[in-house]
Amino acid sequence: MHAASSSVSAPPRSLRPRPGGGGPYLEPARPAGAVLGAGRPRRAPGPGPQPLSGRLDLSGAQGAQLRAAIASVHRICPEFTPVQVLRRSGRSVLLVGTTGRTTAVAKCLLDHSPIWTDRSRHEIAVYRSFVRHRPPARVPRLIAADPDNCTLVIERMPGRAAALQRHPVEAPARADIRAALGAICRLNAWRPPPGMFDAPLDYAERIARFHDLGLLTDRDMGDLQKLVHGIAHSAGRQGLGQFCHGDALLSNILLSPAGPVLVDWEHAGWYLPGYDLATLWAVLGDAPVARRQISQIAQSAGPASRDAFLVNLMLVLTREIRTYETAVQRSMHETAPTAPGPAHPGAAPTGEEQRLLLRRLHDDCQLARRAVRAAVGTR
Repeated sequence: MHAASSSVSAPPRSLRPRPGGGGPYLEPARPAGAVLGAGRPRRAPGPGPQPLSGRLDLSGAQGAQLRAAIASVHRICPEFTPVQVLRRSGRSVLLVGTTGRTTAVAKCLLDHSPIWTDRSRHEIAVYRSFVRHRPPARVPRLIAADPDNCTLVIERMPGRAAALQRHPVEAPARADIRAALGAICRLNAWRPPPGMFDAPLDYAERIARFHDLGLLTDRDMGDLQKLVHGIAHSAGRQGLGQFCHGDALLSNILLSPAGPVLVDWEHAGWYLPGYDLATLWAVLGDAPVARRQISQIAQSAGPASRDAFLVNLMLVLTREIRTYETAVQRSMHETAPTAPGPAHPGAAPTGEEQRLLLRRLHDDCQLARRAVRAAVGTR
């Protein structure tokens, strides 16, 4: 028998009290259109995009990278005038600039390893598809793209991120969560033409890989495989499948007076239903009311959609645990630990914050595990 590592056993609970409710599907479902209840007073909204100002530092080794990135942008968009660096990581750089009277963002890949090259080209393909078939959500307009050099230029959309961190330390305002959830639900209800998008996630491979890494027990793997098999049987009758953003973090949703804007589409495609909902559930650890509504939406479409949501939730939480455990281990050997996962605006959790987040993720994974076992028992 394959024994799971300590990754799936919840560490001691934090002394910080956990809010009640919000389990994956432990409460009766309400209609999918149910509105989040009233909560604490809404915090003042954060600032929107800052006026373009400042200058680019093109000196040294990093300056050479920027010059190369700007050159790749100019090959496809000669009128682009760079003004400042919006975000930079070891993987990519985002440059803010202008194209005529339009403010634009150029996204240039720095790490051209196969996995990041594939994701960059996938994102470009998604934006090109949106030119022909607009989704029922606001997205930046494509200006220019070069898949060979993994360079993308899109319009800069006004608004502020619904959250600055992958896992917000404090729950965002309920109105912000409601707006983000509404945008995701509208997107998930979209049925783009057949063949436009692929399926970025191989569920059988992901389950087997997490099991081989010791992140899933033998029973976990068996339970998830049973649910996936049952979902596939239902899909034969119902055509089960859902178009998802694939990285539905609050930091990838901009809030503006004209409505939410979804950015960073490198994981978009067809998933089992509820992948975006599972991602939102996983990062809203301090928003039990929102979690409860997400769970109710997920089960409102029937047992197959409920089971798909639970499979997605188990895989998303396991991925997050693996990511942050790696970050905590790295932080033990580094003076300044780097942020786990995709780079997003705002400070990343480090040190004690990472350990507290890991405890919460382990608790959430145990909750999801119990829900998966209960779902298997109903089949």
